[in-house]
Amino acid sequence: MKEVVSLLFLVLLVSVSDADQVTKPNVGNFLECIRNRTSPENPITEALYTLNNSTFISSYESYTKKKMYSNPNYVKNLIAIVAAKHESHVQTTVICSKSNRIQIRIRSGGHDFEGLSYISSVPFVVLDMHDLRSITIDVPHKKAWVQSGATLGELYTKIADASKTLAFPAGVCPTVGVGGHFSGGGYGNLMRKYGISVDHVVDAQLVDANGKILNRSSMGEDLFWGIRGGGGASFGVILSWTINLVEVPETMTVFKVNKTLEQGATNVLFKWQLVSSSKLPRELFLRAMPQIVIGEKNGDKTIAVKFYAQFLGSAKKLMEIINKNLPELGLKREDCYEMSWINTTMFWEDYPFGTNTSVLLDRPTNPPSGFFKNKSDYVKKPIPKEGLEKIWKTMLKFNNVWMQWNPYGGVMDQIQANATAFPHRKGNLFKILYFALWSDANATDANLGLMKELYKVTEPYVSSNPREAYLNYRDIDVGSNPSDETNVDEAKIYGSKFFLGNLERLMEVKAKYDPENFFRYEQSIPPVRAM
Repeated sequence: MKEVVSLLFLVLLVSVSDADQVTKPNVGNFLECIRNRTSPENPITEALYTLNNSTFISSYESYTKKKMYSNPNYVKNLIAIVAAKHESHVQTTVICSKSNRIQIRIRSGGHDFEGLSYISSVPFVVLDMHDLRSITIDVPHKKAWVQSGATLGELYTKIADASKTLAFPAGVCPTVGVGGHFSGGGYGNLMRKYGISVDHVVDAQLVDANGKILNRSSMGEDLFWGIRGGGGASFGVILSWTINLVEVPETMTVFKVNKTLEQGATNVLFKWQLVSSSKLPRELFLRAMPQIVIGEKNGDKTIAVKFYAQFLGSAKKLMEIINKNLPELGLKREDCYEMSWINTTMFWEDYPFGTNTSVLLDRPTNPPSGFFKNKSDYVKKPIPKEGLEKIWKTMLKFNNVWMQWNPYGGVMDQIQANATAFPHRKGNLFKILYFALWSDANATDANLGLMKELYKVTEPYVSSNPREAYLNYRDIDVGSNPSDETNVDEAKIYGSKFFLGNLERLMEVKAKYDPENFFRYEQSIPPVRAM
């Protein structure tokens, strides 16, 4: 019996890996299918861009954040862009793509660090959600309904227009699309008080592999669990989310304080590790950002650590907390600014004080101007000072690199790892985002090499077995599959880092709702049932 089960499992592995190689995509039939399924009420032709359109390339580039992917080599397999203006456009794209064996890539905002939502090595279609951006705020019930193509900036503005004391826990970058952000977990500066975005999602609309629109009731709790942190692109196309809003005071306090190495940054950061997640109240989020700056001495490079804080309370109370727990920071009253929640979102984006909040509604208009590489880590024990010194030494080899150290603790320690598909909960001190920038394409290899070196230097001080990674910080280095196949063994490598103990359940959900593996990409979840 064991031999039969093993053989069946082996056959399943092969079928998942090789099924897509049996038949070839039919591009002509796909375009004909799209045009034939259009309706007079909501014509899809107005949303369809092909090489025959003069705006095809500009439409692709406008939501492409990574400069290297604006290269013509990366659009040679792109059949069409469907900038959906109605939910029926999404359904039609899914149905026509599946019936003609065309892969789709789903893009809600373009903040995909590896471009996996808009590139492929096989013929594909970009399903662009940026025109599906409606938002409805229900103040009495403290709820909101938001479509996937809306940005965080649009959502925050709508909430602030409706209420001075409601907010939503999500990211700080206003141009991020909520579709991908929420489905991957969605964290931000309210996480220690209220958790992450998916902890407040109460319903969703999704187009499945058969083109049907499902909500929480019709999709079932297992799929609803999976799209909250497991990444929606493995299961379907998220049309919209229903979310619970949270309460914030009318007046909050923020500050930004810099410490260079010469000013004792290493000692301050070491102490920060001891207090930021465990000693500070959950109403306080204190981010540390080590980065390269030009020093005052001879113009040489040095490291400065910028400490960004957001506190759900007054400046007076914040001063008391910091002076008690982190006096090494040397915080002064003039460093602190009291403001509304919507204005704190401006602060985190480094907009000058007094900038009109209408900038939160801006969307990208130009192709990307630079190159970058990112990575992520989770830290469970304080990094010793000698470890910090090794990190600084490696960072100084770059021309431009920074790190975000985002504190955990608070309510994150009270939510079970399997409450949603997002598993990175209790036991973390902070999460690291590494980010290197350069403008010259010829410097790409050097910067990628340095990033690998920095990642290696931090290895002894971060999570292990597996070395955890954040799904929304796409990083192809942690494992991937080719565009045209899904090898289960390879998927388990990156899947274990993204989802930890939730991976097995996610694979079962995938097998139940998308057994033919239509929704797939280089880091998608494979459809495999437990044997």
